Amino acid sequence: MFALFSLALLAPLPAFSAAQEIKLDRAPVELRDTVSLQRGAKTFINYCLHCHSASYMRYNRLTDLGLTEQQIKDNLLFEGDKVGQRMTVAMRKDDAREWFGAVPPDLTVIARSRGADWLYTYLREFYRDDSRPTGWNNVVFDKVNMPHALYQLQGAQRLEKVEVADATGEKHVEQKLVLAEPGQLAPLEYDRLVGDLVNYLVYMGEPSKITRLQLGIVTLFFLGLLFVLAYFLKKEYWKDVH
Repeated sequence: MFALFSLALLAPLPAFSAAQEIKLDRAPVELRDTVSLQRGAKTFINYCLHCHSASYMRYNRLTDLGLTEQQIKDNLLFEGDKVGQRMTVAMRKDDAREWFGAVPPDLTVIARSRGADWLYTYLREFYRDDSRPTGWNNVVFDKVNMPHALYQLQGAQRLEKVEVADATGEKHVEQKLVLAEPGQLAPLEYDRLVGDLVNYLVYMGEPSKITRLQLGIVTLFFLGLLFVLAYFLKKEYWKDVH
């Protein structure tokens, strides 16, 4: 089940365009929250790396999140892997083609491609759909080809029609997700887990973003100071020129 985590990303682009009409929830991305990033890295490695690679990321880069190499070895490495290795997929490509018809995509920059809000909403909007081959569908990505890999954690939701009243008091029918089978985590706990995972996916797409922004601010400050000095130097140089 874990190996099917993001097969929806293989679906045709028109389906993705249609998903843009769905209201997306804001992802709780905070790249300075190293504890959240550590939890997200653990979820990513345990649930995604069974079939997806992150070939532009190395395990030892997790030391930037406050983990020691020994902690990485003890808690995050698969047997036989080394700290300096890239996060490669455990599943063979031939097996992936045979089982799924295509090789699952690399997830290193998936947050930059899809967007954090899209991923955060998508991972929380799976529901039971007996008409689909996998038995699952997704509100954000209709007719998705991916079963719910995090089902045991979230539980099973169903899309039901409910009657709601708008601001004028007029009632109409809407479709709403209802938790039919509770999972191992409470809804808020599951939302936090997905938030941590998306936070890590955003970090993984550009691990040096915080450093880059800090350097950018320092550079702009330096250029501003240099401009002031150059301005007064120019005035001093030209004051006696008529």
